Amino acid sequence: MESRIFSVAKHIRPSDGEPIRSVVLETKDSAVVVWHAHPGQEIAAHIHPHGQDTWTVISGEAEYYQGGGIVAHLKAGDIAIAKPGQVHGALNSGSEPFIFVSVVASGNAGFALAEK
Repeated sequence: MESRIFSVAKHIRPSDGEPIRSVVLETKDSAVVVWHAHPGQEIAAHIHPHGQDTWTVISGEAEYYQGGGIVAHLKAGDIAIAKPGQVHGALNSGSEPFIFVSVVASGNAGFALAEK
């Protein structure tokens, strides 16, 4: 039987360069990834034209870009949802790693950089 349970900890990939996107599972229906961003690291503002991106924050905190200069504060336990075409990205504004699980549906959601 194929595993349906995955460990977030096993997919955390710290990097001194850009934040790392570690793929847990990709199908035609969705992409599930774990992100790790050190303090001060940024996940560039972007959109998925054809898919919703749902972030579940595991640890840390960040300033979450929503487009049009709107920024919200995310912390462990929060869920942020960007519908298709909505801007999202984040800057780790805390003192510990910002770790979250992202689920993008569909798997062919597309990607384009956007203004914060």
